[in-house]
Amino acid sequence: MTTLFAFLATLGILVIVHELGHYAAARWAGVRVLHFSIGFGRALWQRTDRHGTVWALAAIPLGGYVRFLDEREATVAEAEKAQAFNRQSLGKRAVIVAAGPIANFILAIALLWGLNLHGYSTLRPVLAPVPAGTPAAIAGLQGGDWVLSLNGTSIDNWQTLAEGLLVSSQTDARLEIEDAQGHLREAVFPSETLQTATQGSEPLRALGLSPGHPPLPPIIGSVIAEGPAAIAGLQAGDRVLAVDNASILDWQALVQRIRQTTGDDLTLIIERAGQPLTLRVTPQFVSEHGQRLARIGAAPQIDPVLMERMRVVHRDGPAEALGHAIERTWDLSVFSLRMMGRMLIGEVSVKNLSGPVSIADYAGQSVHAGWIAFVGFLALISISLGILNLLPIPMLDGGHLLYYLLEWIGGKPVPDRIQELAQRVGMALLLTLMTFALYNDLARLFTT
Repeated sequence: MTTLFAFLATLGILVIVHELGHYAAARWAGVRVLHFSIGFGRALWQRTDRHGTVWALAAIPLGGYVRFLDEREATVAEAEKAQAFNRQSLGKRAVIVAAGPIANFILAIALLWGLNLHGYSTLRPVLAPVPAGTPAAIAGLQGGDWVLSLNGTSIDNWQTLAEGLLVSSQTDARLEIEDAQGHLREAVFPSETLQTATQGSEPLRALGLSPGHPPLPPIIGSVIAEGPAAIAGLQAGDRVLAVDNASILDWQALVQRIRQTTGDDLTLIIERAGQPLTLRVTPQFVSEHGQRLARIGAAPQIDPVLMERMRVVHRDGPAEALGHAIERTWDLSVFSLRMMGRMLIGEVSVKNLSGPVSIADYAGQSVHAGWIAFVGFLALISISLGILNLLPIPMLDGGHLLYYLLEWIGGKPVPDRIQELAQRVGMALLLTLMTFALYNDLARLFTT
């Protein structure tokens, strides 16, 4: 239920801001706004303001629209023709159409400015154990490695590393690494390897990369109530010495040994208050990325000093926060366009497209992670919505802006017949994109 509410809240905020952009620009241009609707279909609530605009909340909350007075849609009284959208200058019409996506970018900048001003923390890009045979393993990367830079650019969080690897496939990716012992070295991903990885739906996993942490001692920090570990008698502070007679040196070795078990019971030798104890644990089995894995419901004991070292705190003053918010919005916009372009030419798989199911899932996860994570997610989706609507596809804002560009070049509007044909092509393109995105959503849902 939390996921559904988070998805509806995300969609509602983004749609309201987008349509308010169109509305505000229309009022500025002197265009009469007839209808402002959040959602489609039957109106659940509506009211008419003093300007004659009907404000409505509709039954299907998957978008919204603003409808203007327009002679192409209905007969307009002579006295009101000056307020019709189609009677406005080319520049005003372009501003009204562009104002929706621009409002989404402004929202993203405002949200990121607020985060930068308030302050937020991220975890440094420490790698989880690297699967054998993956490009990361071939490059010599290991679990616990810290990534310091990518092609000379400093990296201090996992998201920046992920984005950098995804956009650098045309050249070799050179990583500066600090291992768990503090030694520095370089690891290289050849461009061919990066290009191959981006052909799948999970390029970073294909490289063998996933977030991790430095080696932790095999000491129980907490157990889930009524979970396998708790039922077996494991307690916080227990040090695991061996699992089924296999010595355990760190927490990751413990996790790997448990996850790979196929038996009904595990025999754990632990140390408690200086004394060895033997306990039998019956694990739970879950499906993860197509694999059947065992879990016992226990978390590691985390050294606060280590966690502080892994954490990076970002906090700016008002002016600096605004500058960083604008820069981040620009960087994410360019990144999105690059990825779309690479999809078009086949360098990146269309499996990377996400639809409403994935967005809802990410929204729910961000809410569970806290308001800071949700605000960051909202900013990212707002940027994506702005970019999507600016694509030169008929039926989108970018398609209308393309018509206006052609009108400016040719000196006259694009003929209605051509616009109608383009609308049909645009509809087909959008339906194709939606089909791919929904298929990818369902594929992820049923393979995890």
